[in-house]
Amino acid sequence: MKRREDLRNIAIIAHVDHGKTTLVDQLLKQSGTFRSNEHVEERAMDSNDLERERGITILAKNTAVHYQDKKINILDTPGHADFGGEVERIMKMVDGVLLVVDAYEGCMPQTRFVLKKALEQNLTPIVVVNKIDRDFARPKEVVDEVLELFIELDANDDQLEFPVVFASAMNGTASLDPDPAKQNENMQVLFETIIEHIPAPVDNREEPLQFQVALLDYNDYVGRIGIGRVFRGNMHVGQQVALMKLDGSVKTFRVTKIFGFFGLKREEIQEANAGDLIAVSGMEDINVGETVCPIDHQDALTPLRIDEPTLQMTFLVNNSPFAGREGKFVTARKIEERLRSQLQTDVSLRVENTDSPDAWVVSGRGELHLSILIENMRREGFELQVSKPQVIVKEIDGVKCEPVERVQIDIPEEHTGSIIESLGSRKGEMLDMINNGNGQVRLIFNVPARGLIGYTTEFMTLTRGYGILNHSFDSYQPLQPGRVGGRRNGVLVSMETGKATTYGMMQVEDRGTLFVEPGTDIYEGMIVGENTRENDITVNITKMKHATNVRSATKDQTSVIKKPRIMSLEEALEYLNDDEYCEVTPESIRLRKQILNKNEREKLAKRLKKA
Repeated sequence: MKRREDLRNIAIIAHVDHGKTTLVDQLLKQSGTFRSNEHVEERAMDSNDLERERGITILAKNTAVHYQDKKINILDTPGHADFGGEVERIMKMVDGVLLVVDAYEGCMPQTRFVLKKALEQNLTPIVVVNKIDRDFARPKEVVDEVLELFIELDANDDQLEFPVVFASAMNGTASLDPDPAKQNENMQVLFETIIEHIPAPVDNREEPLQFQVALLDYNDYVGRIGIGRVFRGNMHVGQQVALMKLDGSVKTFRVTKIFGFFGLKREEIQEANAGDLIAVSGMEDINVGETVCPIDHQDALTPLRIDEPTLQMTFLVNNSPFAGREGKFVTARKIEERLRSQLQTDVSLRVENTDSPDAWVVSGRGELHLSILIENMRREGFELQVSKPQVIVKEIDGVKCEPVERVQIDIPEEHTGSIIESLGSRKGEMLDMINNGNGQVRLIFNVPARGLIGYTTEFMTLTRGYGILNHSFDSYQPLQPGRVGGRRNGVLVSMETGKATTYGMMQVEDRGTLFVEPGTDIYEGMIVGENTRENDITVNITKMKHATNVRSATKDQTSVIKKPRIMSLEEALEYLNDDEYCEVTPESIRLRKQILNKNEREKLAKRLKKA
């Protein structure tokens, strides 16, 4: 079998924050892809604003580097389970993976998730133990952990013979020796390991064309762009080809442009051969998993399987008393257009209409997946409301099943009891407990996904901010009866519309924690704080102090109120109850009751009790 020895296709996979994107930066720099005077930003592959702010990769990206006379196509994948849809498709485009593992943290839930996907596709692995220069790094133990994980995931004999490279992506060094003092001053060892161990693509360019789309992009000038791999044959600009649709239909179109990847840029090329990773424009109606082939030789590849969404929320037009004050796009038509355009590139997302023309059910892979969409819309000038996230219950063989997450927790030893108790109350099942001997304990649980909604805040309180919580989708299991998780405390709801005053806030401080600052605009039915008890109470924080001509003995004392708790978008979404909405605008995040009037809320509560 003839192979293209001048080419290698690899994906970089890892748990979030183990250094994938920094490693790609170094490979780009050291391969001479950039000119010596060219300015390159840190984490150059994270091009989106949100990716830069949060230090995470959301979208898979491709780049290419040249080492000696060989081209290495590199796909940088997200580490979060919520963006796992991106990871699965990328596995089909490559012949091998670089599994990056932190030299201190070792194998994490997402390491397990991404490695499982790679082994299922029968890809050749190389293990990179990164951050070798970290304090308390334990490279040898981490390699043993990785080996155990390979065995647990049923890796075949060839996959178990993986080479290991020890590296510090931050310093741009690598070596085959676990001793940090023996690092070479560059990453040549890693380049050579890739060339030696990752199989070269098969060169079958004489056969009929097969190109499969794995990722989508969109450009205002050329429309939809399909990114994928040429599995056999060759493709050239101007060629008439057939697009094998997922529904079985066939469309013909002309290839208008082909782009190859060079460093961080896409450059137009005239033709591509078997093994090449390319982007193609000219087909408006192309989707992930569809095959492009010659009109006279229609032969579709197996469609790509994409994991189903596990969480859904209702997106609504903003109808609060402050609607339209801060946003540019506030109508149902604009919101629906934006959600539909998101479907062009995000295959893990679902948008369904409801009985109301002003509401849509949006389903995704997790809270982070949906909150990133909401945050992007907010930054673009949209105003909307969203409901509490709900897990999607499936019927499997006549049994109602719910998604269950595998949860890994690293905490100081003294918090072990409280965490086990808190997850037990959320129907969590403990699978393992590992004491690392340095005062840290690792706990592994299976927990129903609905039990984790809103858990992060409680977890941070219980561990005083010292705990690390990671989770990824495990499986669907029979639905457990009864309520799982949820908020324990009631809320403080405003009974008036106006501005929050220091005097009004001081009157209700002892009732709980406030969420707003003095001077904030408030409306009736808006949630302004958390009650210390389980019931909701209405309060008036817009109350002004009556002026009198009697001089008080304490007049000159300054009024000091406790610092309010200001929530981020994720915290607000986690905090919601079933009868509440989160109002999101470009400038504000507000929590509110679905029914704003107190009397109407009470009437509904009575009717529900009778029912």
